[in-house]
Amino acid sequence: MTTSSTPATGGDRRETGLSAELAGTPATSPATTATIGGTGGTVSTGAAWLERYSGSLLDVFGTPQRVLVRGSGSRVWDADGAEYLDLLGGIAVNVLGHAHPLLTSVVASQQATLGHISNFFTSPTQVALAERLLALAGAPAGSRVFFANSGTEAVEAALKLARRAGNSADPVRPTVVALEQGFHGRTIGALSLTHKAAYREPFAPLPGGVTHIPAGDLDALRAAITEETAALVLEPIQGEAGVLPLPPGYLREARRLTREAGALLILDEVQTGVGRTGRWFAFQHEPDLMPDAVTLAKGLGGGFPIGALITFGSAVSDLLGPGQHGSTFGGNPVATAAGLATLHVIESDDLLGNADRVGRHLREGLARTPGVTAVRGEGLLIGFDLDADPADGLAPAAVLAALDAGFIVNAPGPRTIRLAPALLLTTEEADGFLAALPGILDAARAATAGTSAAPSAGTARPEPAQE
Repeated sequence: MTTSSTPATGGDRRETGLSAELAGTPATSPATTATIGGTGGTVSTGAAWLERYSGSLLDVFGTPQRVLVRGSGSRVWDADGAEYLDLLGGIAVNVLGHAHPLLTSVVASQQATLGHISNFFTSPTQVALAERLLALAGAPAGSRVFFANSGTEAVEAALKLARRAGNSADPVRPTVVALEQGFHGRTIGALSLTHKAAYREPFAPLPGGVTHIPAGDLDALRAAITEETAALVLEPIQGEAGVLPLPPGYLREARRLTREAGALLILDEVQTGVGRTGRWFAFQHEPDLMPDAVTLAKGLGGGFPIGALITFGSAVSDLLGPGQHGSTFGGNPVATAAGLATLHVIESDDLLGNADRVGRHLREGLARTPGVTAVRGEGLLIGFDLDADPADGLAPAAVLAALDAGFIVNAPGPRTIRLAPALLLTTEEADGFLAALPGILDAARAATAGTSAAPSAGTARPEPAQE
């Protein structure tokens, strides 16, 4: 097994000692081995890497399911040579799949030209990506973009925007409204918006002034949005909750209520944005709907870390001024070049259309699969429920059975499976999963009944989604 990289000086793909060592394969140059150190000069098994992992990394994710060393398109390979169809895409991140030639070439070329500058300066890629996002969002004059490095950082910026809006009002608006089952990140401000008690309680007390209401309940929404509301923050589709769309008309009513009350409507599109649902933004499924702010991350860099906050119109954009927010790495030349390359490929290869077509094909196939009781989602963000008692843990068992069958999926709940593959997933690849799914579910049922063999080495029962 070899790994390769695309150099900045040409289109050929040549193996390097560095890339080989990082993949756990032998280096071709002893000098390179000495330079990077610690990765070893011999091939290591997944079990060996996991033993080193447990002794060196903070245990916040549990035991990794596999040690992955290489990827191409929608497929990845582990340290033991096994191949998998990646139907999770790094949790909705790898919209162009793995090792996309244009993306890797652009990132390498930009790093070889100009890698990082402080926020005392800007770069052509930063300006161009901001302009591109504003155009794709249909944002009016006076709209702006702030770049961060992740989804939770983008949400932190949005929360500060909401607090500025509330504190600028007369009288002050002290409350931000969020939805139950919502997930907005794990940093302390974003965590105050996230609803799940298991995420919140170990870190109490959290920043106050946040009210959670039942998702999809219009009466609760109408009661919650008042003259004391600074902002309503919500996901158009609640991904970590199991891919739960808001009911028809909910988003439009949220826009009406917030506008009438003078509150901001902030949409968390960290998971649903950048083509994931077959539109550039999930809110674009609602004709002529315009939010006040949108957060992005995950797919925006095609796997390179980047996040963004888009503010719509000058009144909202002017809420944050010089010195009121910032980021050392946010909007750096390499990350914004990656963003431009990702958007270019999505557009030029019609990946919005592909996400729509292949996503519909997958959902229709899943609905016909015995043992699947419900299918939800848009584009290539899909959740489906299994015919099982939640106490049985069938979905986590199905994740392990899928791994053994060569597929990567995710269980955000005890009976729910989530798919968020690359937007370039083919119908043939989707059909391979659909054909294997009945056998995967049979193996999972056998495992939960205590009649199957133990999971293969290097696996552990996965916890619900780690966003």
